[in-house]
Amino acid sequence: MEIKIKSIEPELIDDFLYFFDNVAFKDNPDWSVCYCNFYHFNGSNKEWMKRTGEENRNASINLIQSGKMNGYFAYIDNKPVGWCNANLKENFQKISYMEELKTIFDGKLASIVCFVISHLHRRKGIARKLLQYVCIDFKDKGYDCIEAYPRKGEKLSDAHQYRGPISLYKSEDFNIYKELENFYIVRKNL
Repeated sequence: MEIKIKSIEPELIDDFLYFFDNVAFKDNPDWSVCYCNFYHFNGSNKEWMKRTGEENRNASINLIQSGKMNGYFAYIDNKPVGWCNANLKENFQKISYMEELKTIFDGKLASIVCFVISHLHRRKGIARKLLQYVCIDFKDKGYDCIEAYPRKGEKLSDAHQYRGPISLYKSEDFNIYKELENFYIVRKNL
């Protein structure tokens, strides 16, 4: 099984829409309205809950077209099967509202906020390939460090592991920067 990774570009909007319209939340339809827009949304959680899938879909299209949404697709046989939303930390509007995610770093800092892997392709190393690629790509782009926010808990559902499991980050040389009540902040110097 050959996995190819591509960075999201405006030319890949059709792949983005295909993935989020048809693949991403096949086994978790309650989250299908997200379109990986949650961390880009600058309103409250209450406001977020009122948003429709169409609003988030259009917002994500605009973010991709403007270059403000960065992310990576994993492909098998030219079909997107996995997604990682990773970007300059400052580009995630929601993080600026979440006190517990505010951190100090003197340098260029990236954040990983989401992995979505097709339910047919989980536990096949796709998230690991995405994470490895993301780290190399951000290093090549001059970033100093990358951080992520895995949830705590041994028996989390696949849906609730959307930030990636702590075991994945530890195996890729991320270290715990800060431990909070429900999740960790992990970092890797690039």
